[in-house]
Amino acid sequence: MAALQPPPHIDLAAWVQDHVFLPASLAAHPGRMRLWPHQVELARSIGDPDVERVTVLKAARTGFTSLLVAAMGSYTANDPCPVLVTVPVDDDARTLMVQAIEPTFQESPALRGALGEDGRRQTLYARRFAGGSLTLVSARSPRNLRGRTARVYFADEVDGYEPTQEGDALDLAMRRTQTFSNRKIVAGSTPTRASTSRISRLYAQSDRRVYECPCPSCGAFHELQWKDMTWTPGRPETAAWACPSCGVLATEQDKPAMVTAGRWRATAPDVQGHHGYRLSALISLLPNAAWAVLAAEYQEAVKTPESLMAFVNTVVGQPWDDEGEVQSEAALMARAETFSLDAIPEEVLYLTCGVDVQKDRLEACFLGHAPSGDIFALHHGVIWGDPERDGVWQDLDGLLRTRWRHPAGGLIGIDAAAVDAGDGNMMNRVAAFCAPRAGRRILPIKGAAGNRPPIIRSKAKLPGNALWIVGADTLKGMVFDRLARGTSIRFSRDLEPHWFEQLCSERRVVRTVGGQPKSRFERIPGRRAEALDCVIYALAARHMLATNWAGRADELKGAPIPKPAPRVIRSTWMAG
Repeated sequence: MAALQPPPHIDLAAWVQDHVFLPASLAAHPGRMRLWPHQVELARSIGDPDVERVTVLKAARTGFTSLLVAAMGSYTANDPCPVLVTVPVDDDARTLMVQAIEPTFQESPALRGALGEDGRRQTLYARRFAGGSLTLVSARSPRNLRGRTARVYFADEVDGYEPTQEGDALDLAMRRTQTFSNRKIVAGSTPTRASTSRISRLYAQSDRRVYECPCPSCGAFHELQWKDMTWTPGRPETAAWACPSCGVLATEQDKPAMVTAGRWRATAPDVQGHHGYRLSALISLLPNAAWAVLAAEYQEAVKTPESLMAFVNTVVGQPWDDEGEVQSEAALMARAETFSLDAIPEEVLYLTCGVDVQKDRLEACFLGHAPSGDIFALHHGVIWGDPERDGVWQDLDGLLRTRWRHPAGGLIGIDAAAVDAGDGNMMNRVAAFCAPRAGRRILPIKGAAGNRPPIIRSKAKLPGNALWIVGADTLKGMVFDRLARGTSIRFSRDLEPHWFEQLCSERRVVRTVGGQPKSRFERIPGRRAEALDCVIYALAARHMLATNWAGRADELKGAPIPKPAPRVIRSTWMAG
């Protein structure tokens, strides 16, 4: 351990409110920073040299990023040392530096110019100052941690870190602090899935503090939890908190006084040197976190499992329980309904298609999408033939050009399609098919594992077209969450029994990768997966659509059937 002088004991809560000024890019109300009641003790823990680790399991709208930047300012001005910050990806590093750190330092007189002005010695992500440095590193590039040491380590949004071949960025960065006996590690994140959430595991290792507020009626202190929120059905503006002790309702007007009088309580007080904080948006005093606003968001979120998961993570501040078992293929098949491409449900307003390319055929699944968020599996077709020849592609083009009668009176066609180009032997063939049809949103795609967006443009190029990367695990998680809860995906009776078996061809498991638990999907031995793959591709295509539900509904009401183009017979007499 390096022999260092004890750092000064700074009351970080008081210092930031005296010296830090927030820019418009970081705060709804720019100017001198004012901590919310729940932030005060958290700030003091970050500034306390006797507290080695601080973990924050948080919802959105709780002010963590602002506090993190303010803490960087305090270490720069009061306790100079090597400071390391990790974020999930490079874009996050740029955003944090350009939109938060630099503007805050510039706005704050005590910090202005602290990061140095010698451009020859600075880079965007590495700044030197008198007695120390500030370095930002993407978790996707942990090799940038080599050769670095840090006494203070800030880890932001740790549940977004993906394990890499070099190892887990969080573990690697923590090792960079081991030579300092007075190190400080601050980690914060909104949680993701319970089985793999880093921040949930770190919080479990801490003294697990919860913020308790007094009931305006009986005075009993309780953590504000979503299960205690209530409102009149259909009227989120009546949202109130029901005290678990006396049952009396507290309204939005009561909230500021309740939160101001709140207190942190350690539920595992035997743990020393590791303070853990759990933050819900229910205690946020921002206008966009009013209980009525959150209740309205919940009413929308419950429509689909993926939107409900986002609500649980970002509003409730809790990890999503992903341990539910997918229903059996027999149970799914028993739910099949009497709709199809030839009998499209009235609520379906958009159609997408996912195409899987095999050596002797193309398989295509057609999904319908409704404003409610429900997904309708309408049809699965097979075009037999050699994909190296033109015939199957001509048939696919004809299928993708087909329009079907909609119950509203008009015609509906395919709004977007994703064609698998992942097979290296077929990539150029798929690209040749998709390139002239890009205007119809017929896209060449390649599936990729890991925590990725549903679909994103690849940096790689195909002849005459862009390649799109599909976040296969992300979309499989969406499908499996829906299947486990038996809602939101509806099935046509036209689908064959083997289609349901293929849809259930994989299982979600948790494996240890790079020392961290990682959720992944593994094939059940002996099962084919074309149906699952096609559904994933069709869902990826859905994410390429900018939906206008009301406009599309009007468009489908009695739209006239287009007349066929007149046949022109050319006279041989004119050629003479």
